[in-house]
Amino acid sequence: ATLDQSAQLATPALPALDPLEHSIGEMAPKAMKAMKSMKAAGKVLSKSGLAEEIATATELKKKDVVGVLDSLASVATAQVKKVGKVTIPGLFMIKTRVKPATKAGKREVFGKVVMVKAKPAKTVVKGYCVAALKKSV
Repeated sequence: ATLDQSAQLATPALPALDPLEHSIGEMAPKAMKAMKSMKAAGKVLSKSGLAEEIATATELKKKDVVGVLDSLASVATAQVKKVGKVTIPGLFMIKTRVKPATKAGKREVFGKVVMVKAKPAKTVVKGYCVAALKKSV
């Protein structure tokens, strides 16, 4: 036997273990369990479903509630355009933010130098949960 063959005989063959494969395998049941509990909680309300729930709670007609939701959306949109901020008490706040323009040039992304085009400034709309809602969940 040559030196190469004796070295192969001396070292037992171990299965290659991928550390990423093991961590995913262990985490998968937890993620699946969380997804099942989210699905079990119920479906997301659509606009008509929300209107129906509000109508039964307030003893109003569904048509009236749909009108209120439409007007709320139009008022909130106008307010955000005009002032840049609107708050629905007890639920959420919508703000606008101006992202500054970026210059063209070279940037290092993941260790590689990449040419980047210039981008104009733009307004971004962001929604935030109100503190009272955070505490209740």
